Amino acid sequence: MRIDFSQVTPIYIQIADAIEDDILLGKLKEGEKCYSQVVLAKELNINPATAAKGIRLLVERGVLEKVRGQAMTVKVGAMKEIKERKVEEILGEIIERLVDEATKLGIGEDALVERVKEAVKRKSEKESRQNGKTHDFRL
Repeated sequence: MRIDFSQVTPIYIQIADAIEDDILLGKLKEGEKCYSQVVLAKELNINPATAAKGIRLLVERGVLEKVRGQAMTVKVGAMKEIKERKVEEILGEIIERLVDEATKLGIGEDALVERVKEAVKRKSEKESRQNGKTHDFRL
């Protein structure tokens, strides 16, 4: 997990986003323990209260839950929740900006779709070379 202290995004949000990324990448699994605020604070050299704030944000998002007598755990269904939220919030915003910029540049729908397909293909090929695996991206 890396935190960029020079970023405008608050550290606690970066922590929450990084934990969500670890869930999406399978580093943290549903039903299993999540990083504690103490571990996060030590590893990232930050105030434990900042780490706690990031964890609380994930509880509010429905990604983590406190199980009585245990550490914070990744909630069952967290991956689905994260994906749905990111598609709506982040991907939706990126697509809107992409369409706006393409319109300003006079790039039509067909050309834009073709460029996106080419980018997906390059990404898939790059990851295949790096991991020795293939990924099935669908538009």
